[in-house]
Formats: sequence, structure tokens, C-alpha cells
Amino acid sequence: MIKQGEAIMSETTPRTDRTARLARARAVGGTNGKVCPPDRAVELLEAVIASGDRVALEGDNQKQADFLAACLAGVNPARVHDLHMVQSVLALPDHLAVFERGIANRLDFAFAGPQSRRLAELVAAKALRIGAIHTYLELYARMLVDLTPQVALIVADKADRDGNLYTGPNTEDTPTIAEAAAFRGGVVVAQVNEIVGRLPRVDIPGDWVDVVVPGPKLYAIDPLFTRDPAKIRDENVLMAMMAIAAVYEPYQVTRLNHGIGYATAAIELILPTFAARRGLKGKVARNFVLNPHPTLIPAIEAGFVDNVYCFGSELGMERYVASRPDVFPVGADGNLRSNRTLAQVAGQYACDLFVGGTLQIDPEGNSSTATKDRITGFGGAPNMGADPRGRRHDSAAWLRAGEEAGERLRGRKLVVQMVQTRQPNGAPSFVERLDAFDLAASAGFALPPVMIHGDDVSHVITERGVCNLLRCRSPQEREAALRAVAGDTEFGRRQDAGTTDGLRRRGIVMLPSDLGLDVETATRDWLAAKSIDDLVAASGNLYTPPAKFRS
Repeated sequence: MIKQGEAIMSETTPRTDRTARLARARAVGGTNGKVCPPDRAVELLEAVIASGDRVALEGDNQKQADFLAACLAGVNPARVHDLHMVQSVLALPDHLAVFERGIANRLDFAFAGPQSRRLAELVAAKALRIGAIHTYLELYARMLVDLTPQVALIVADKADRDGNLYTGPNTEDTPTIAEAAAFRGGVVVAQVNEIVGRLPRVDIPGDWVDVVVPGPKLYAIDPLFTRDPAKIRDENVLMAMMAIAAVYEPYQVTRLNHGIGYATAAIELILPTFAARRGLKGKVARNFVLNPHPTLIPAIEAGFVDNVYCFGSELGMERYVASRPDVFPVGADGNLRSNRTLAQVAGQYACDLFVGGTLQIDPEGNSSTATKDRITGFGGAPNMGADPRGRRHDSAAWLRAGEEAGERLRGRKLVVQMVQTRQPNGAPSFVERLDAFDLAASAGFALPPVMIHGDDVSHVITERGVCNLLRCRSPQEREAALRAVAGDTEFGRRQDAGTTDGLRRRGIVMLPSDLGLDVETATRDWLAAKSIDDLVAASGNLYTPPAKFRS
């Protein structure tokens, strides 16, 4: 039986620990209140972080708490070690330096991107242990349940001296990370670009924030979702035309989310041309859950798009977004308010269609971006690329997809994988066995890290054609449909022409000619913008391309 005093001690220990940590933080910051000078940031982290802590370091898709990441990588491993890092994205070398230096030894994350190869090397060398490769929404949920951080290191545009934060257009993960720590006795440290007397708006209240550190330079932010139209090839245009003809038009999809890539950028850029020619304006692609992709500008200006709810912003799009409060969620301060957590929810439950890409697809339609030498992670694709079993509202697209799948009591979400039969490096996109199985064995995962399970996928589109998996009635039919669009790969060559012809007659496999498309006319001429300069012009000169995209 627990004694009364023991129960009280158990409940108050986290708060008592927080009090001691904040006292040490005040000793480091001196008389500056909540503001800690940047030259004492390493000392601050050594004061508030204890060995064995769970630490949430804000590394979003785009913005990075890069100064705090560097400071964390610079703490003394003799004083701070065995940390359990909980973060959305591993994007910077400093995100892995904490493992290389022995400061941290465990990781739960969602996406690795540019650090995926080095992460795989560290896992192979037993320098860190991965708890799980999460989806974004899954990781946020666990931060609130059983992966609650003792310390959260976040980032924002501006702060006042009371610790109120203004995140600007790129709010992203910040509110979720801050709330997870602040309401469980954790310590929240915010890196900001500047301290101001009055904020344009308050995105994070000051009583959630314990310490503010002005960074020595503006925080890092990556234009991750920008695609240069000049790099879109004819085969991307063909795939985009097939997507519209085989999915958008027959299902009358109005609410959707796109991943990033040249195939989906091509879809956005042929809405005002190809889709308009087919009389689809006002009938498809009206409501997006999407970052403000520059390649969406022509469709917005053509009146195709009613609204866009955003995960984050996109560097260079700030003035254009502010000029279109009718389309984007713009606050009274005149800037976008984004939220990655809510956008993940919207992408899962409010959209009828998800279009994404992958590195490998197997005979069951399972896909993964985790390969033998790279642990990339998944980001939000498994959330938005999964059929949400809890959905109860209907729509024309949802009901038709359910009917085709043979569902009697519910509809189905459309989940489309757009992938060329070979990756840019020549590796086949269709394989007999995912590398994820080998990765699971070497990394000690209970299950292979599959990104989207095959039974959630409704369509696969390659440059060879479209397969509609909703119409398949057996695993054998699904496999045959996938082989029919796998092109000149070993996977595709195992399919005989007679089987493919039979699938075409039943509308399971659709080649361009079956959709009334002439491959010879599927060229870049359909693009509403053919260069970054064209996007600037379409925006009325409000879009300011980042330096690496300027001519």
C-alpha cells in the first residue's frame, strides 16, 4: 500500500526538479530575466539538461533550431550523456553529432532526409538505438503520452522579454513541442531571431516558455517544397496528365494533399491548362492541405484553388501568401499561420486524395523509402497515405472509391503512388522484396519500416500507365496490375502481355491510349509556368525565389 507521503512525493518530484533546473538557468542568465545571452547557451543547456533526459529538439521540415542544436552538440559529454532525442526531422550534421560525441544514445524520429545515409552508418556501428521511425502525427501523440520531453528546445522568429513568441509564417511543430513539455513540468528553451518590445501576434504564450536565447544569426530555413519548373520533364507531364484523367476527373476530387516532387509539381502546373481544357475548373482540386508550393501559384491565379491549409510556409512565398488571405490562413498581422500537427490531421481526415512518391514498391503494393544504406524515415506520408478507418463523413470521391473496392458500409480514401519505373540513379522502383526487411533485421526493428501498406494504396502511376488496385479482387490480380505498369524492369518483365491485356479490358490497368492521351503531345508545353521567372511573373512579382533558385 502506498503511503500518503509517498504519493505526494511522487506527484511533486517533477515540479521540484523543474524548480531546481530553473534556478540553475537563472544563475547562468544573470539579471536578464528569461533572456540568456547566446555566448552562455552551452552553459545553459548543461544547467537545465540532466543525463538520461528525453530532449525534444525542434528540427522541422523547414525551420531549424540550429543554434541550439550546435550548442547541444557542444556540451560536455562527461556532464550530459545518455540523452534520448525525440525530434521530427534530422536535417543538420549537429543532429547526429550528439550521438557521435556520446551525448545521446537513443532516438525517436520521423524523417532524416539529408542525414539518412549517416544515420544508417551510426545505427550499423551501434552508436545509437532507434526506438521507432514514426509518422509526424504519431511522434507528436507520443510526446503527449509516453515520450514527454524533460527539455524542449524550440525556435521562433521573435520574442518579448516575457517569453511570448511570434513564429511568423513557419509555426510548424512549435506549439505541439512546447505544450508537451510545458504542461508536464518540463523546461522550454526558445531560440529566436530577435527580442522585441511588442510582437505582431502571440503564437506561443510566455508562460509556456522558460528561457529565450537570441541566436547570433537568423535560424536556418530550407525551401524544401520548391521545385523549379525548368526541371520538369515530358515524362513528368505525361504522368500528371494520367493522374488527372484517371483519378481527379472520374472521382471528382476536390480535397487533396500532394507530396513533393516533379510529378506532383507537374500536376499543379497543368491544372490551368490541361485540366481547364477538360472542363474541370471548379470541379477538382479546390481545397488543398499543402505548403504554399510556388508551383501552385498559376492554379491559384487561374481561380482553380479555393483554399490551402498549410503545414508550414515556404521561403520566398511570404509576400504572395500575405496578398491572398482569401486562399491562405493569414492572421491579423498579415502573415500566414501554419501548424504541422493540425495539417497532418486535416491531411488524414479532411482529404479524399493523397498523392505521394516512394523509392521501392513490392508485389503486394507495400512501399518504403528505407533502403539498405539509408534510413530516410517517412514524415507524414503514412498518416495521409492511409485510409482513415475512423472517418464518417461522405463525399462523392470517397463513396465511389469505396464502391469500386467492394465496401458495403463505408467509402475509401484515394491513395496514389506516383513513381517512375526507375529512380534517377537507375535503381528499379519495383522490387520483389523491400530493402526494409533487411533493415529491420540489422537495426533490430520488430517489423520492417513500411511507409504505406499496400492495402491502403488505391492507384499506382508510372510513365507506362495507371493501375487501379481498388478494382482488384485477389492478391494475384494486384500483383499482376503492378507488374503491368513496372516497365522495362526485372519486376515488369515477369508479366506476360496477355495478362496485361486482360487487366486493360477490365479497367484495372490503363495505358495512356486507354485514357485518350497521345504520348507525343504530353510535353512541357502544357506547363502554365516553365521556369522560376514565370512563377515570379504569375505572382505579380510577389514571389521572391531563394538565392539558389534565382537565374
